[in-house]
Amino acid sequence: MKFLKETRDGTIILIHVQPKAKKSSIEGVDEWRGRLKVRIAAPPVEGKANKEVVRFFSKLFGAEVAIVKGDTSREKDLLVKGLSAEEVLKKLEL
Repeated sequence: MKFLKETRDGTIILIHVQPKAKKSSIEGVDEWRGRLKVRIAAPPVEGKANKEVVRFFSKLFGAEVAIVKGDTSREKDLLVKGLSAEEVLKKLEL
């Protein structure tokens, strides 16, 4: 999968965020961008969408998640600490 990169710290997931959705969810893969499409139920104001992204993915994976790139962009890189790309893909159910 183009949107996953395994590192020694865990797995980096490339995502494209759509804020202000009715509920937070994963919409699938954007093949053109090479990113996972994610809807987030928070506005992009004062870091609220970023906090919701971290909360949503931390709960989904049961692991620590951090934004490593794209704090002010819709395109973000997330680090899921301690999980392999295979484990991440399994939990995403894609």
